Amino acid sequence: MASPVEEHVDLQSLPKDERLNRMRHSAAHVLAEAMVELMPEAELGIGPPIDTGFYYDFRLPRPLTQEDLGWLEERMRRSIAGKHPFVMSALTKADAEQRWAKQPFKLDLLKDLDEGNVTQCTHAAFTDLCRGGHVNNTGEIPAFKLMSIAGAYWRGSEKNPQLQRVYGALFETPEELAGYEQALEDAKRRDHRRIGRELDLFALYDEVGPGHVIWLPDGATVRRELQRWIEDLEVERGYQHVITPVVAKRELYVRSGHWEHYKDAMYPVMEREGEEYCLRPMNCPSHIMIFADGLHSYREMPIRIAELGNMHRWEKSGQVSGMSRVRIMTLNDAHIFCADIAQVEAEVEGVLRLMEEVYGVLGLRKYSYQLSLGDPGDKEKYVDNPPMWEAGESLLRRVLQRVGLEFEEAKGEAAFYGPKIDVQFETAAGKDETLVTVQVDFHLPNQFQLEFVGEDGERHQPIIVHRGVISTMERMVALLIEEYEGHFPLWLAPAQAVVIPIADRHVAYANAVAAELRAANLRVRVDDRNERMNGKIRDAQLKKVPYMLVVGDREAEAHAAAVRVRGGGDLGAMPVTDIVARLRGERDSKALVPGVFRER
Repeated sequence: MASPVEEHVDLQSLPKDERLNRMRHSAAHVLAEAMVELMPEAELGIGPPIDTGFYYDFRLPRPLTQEDLGWLEERMRRSIAGKHPFVMSALTKADAEQRWAKQPFKLDLLKDLDEGNVTQCTHAAFTDLCRGGHVNNTGEIPAFKLMSIAGAYWRGSEKNPQLQRVYGALFETPEELAGYEQALEDAKRRDHRRIGRELDLFALYDEVGPGHVIWLPDGATVRRELQRWIEDLEVERGYQHVITPVVAKRELYVRSGHWEHYKDAMYPVMEREGEEYCLRPMNCPSHIMIFADGLHSYREMPIRIAELGNMHRWEKSGQVSGMSRVRIMTLNDAHIFCADIAQVEAEVEGVLRLMEEVYGVLGLRKYSYQLSLGDPGDKEKYVDNPPMWEAGESLLRRVLQRVGLEFEEAKGEAAFYGPKIDVQFETAAGKDETLVTVQVDFHLPNQFQLEFVGEDGERHQPIIVHRGVISTMERMVALLIEEYEGHFPLWLAPAQAVVIPIADRHVAYANAVAAELRAANLRVRVDDRNERMNGKIRDAQLKKVPYMLVVGDREAEAHAAAVRVRGGGDLGAMPVTDIVARLRGERDSKALVPGVFRER
């Protein structure tokens, strides 16, 4: 016989996070109750709380519809109005196996539970296998809404059955829920996938493959300008750029250790003439081979090797998303070979200051630094070398503190060969993603037996700093599309101006104006379509072109153009030479678009 195991809970005395977790977990149970009423054949998975609400996984006899969500939500509200108590009870494992004999996923969960650690929760006529953490009764479940339906594999493995997952949002007040829904609408408006299609920046084709981005001409222009800029900044700071193959022998990654730790995320091995080749998942082994080709002196160091290098990683299909999560990517990568700890500290500081400069120019504000540490107890995930970890972690901590950057520490988030600084950005959807990393590496120099000649004439082992600054071109452009909502600052805009002739007789003059702008290395187009002028202006606004230059008889006579700016501003007629000077100044200063990028 089951016995109670949880007493009354004073919700208001709990921290808000714990209170919300209890509310969200309880709502998941009420959702499962409703689902069993809708489809008695439903097989129940799990229903945990999450950051914005809850979900529950089911195996169902048919696909769910949006109409089903409406029915389920209404049924949940009736259960909440009933104020049914949540009653936790303990039972033996044998009784639980009998109780859940027709629920295969619950039986699978029971395998992981020890005798004496089996509990279930009942409200109204519904019971679920559960370890607890509820409100007192269904009436204490606050503002919620069922949001979406998705697919999910049982226990997150593609080898297991696929289930249907119902997501719900839940907050303590209707105002908080409404704010969350508004944030979702804002995220949809800023979604780089939607804007990218509207502005013809990139494309994804099933025939090419998921996560394989096709850069269309306008998107390639944005990418090219970013690449030129970051490469110039790196050249100014002593980086040497290289180009290395995207394919290498498997043994290179075996030696580096990447094969052992990353082989499941790599494309399949290619076998030819008795040798095995891999598409590279990262660039560092190739850069290490460059350093190893010849003996260096301490006088040459630090040696900074950089590359906009293509990498291939087999992201799971459910994780691939637009340009922010892809399978083929181009990383703004570099590896700095240092002679000693002092050089490492100076180089890491230089990288952090470069990041701050770059993000400032781009107008990015909502990012943070995380010091990702190893886990001494996990010998399988991390290289077993405690002194190495201690040295690297304390070094990165010192530099972050010296530069004056706030940061959080995260145990168990390091690379397998060393600690790192992660730059975390919040996307338009509110998700926290790692954009770039700075890593200190004592391990790979040892794996490759790297050496240089020190001031004492003896052989010494270098230390490697792995670093990015603007991440992969794909992820950075996705981030910028969402930050700017497609309104790129002039220096990045694919078309910086469009010349709009009022009538066909003005096309020749429009082309002459465009030629003057092109002579100043400005990107300009002429809209000579047989359309009305207002329609052309509207189309240019929709394409978010920074400047529209309208030309007619008066403008041709005065060698001028009527200047409009995106957003509806009208600057009136200006001489073409003044227009060129204005656009060149805005381009060269890399000025941001006022009011477009998100204030932090």
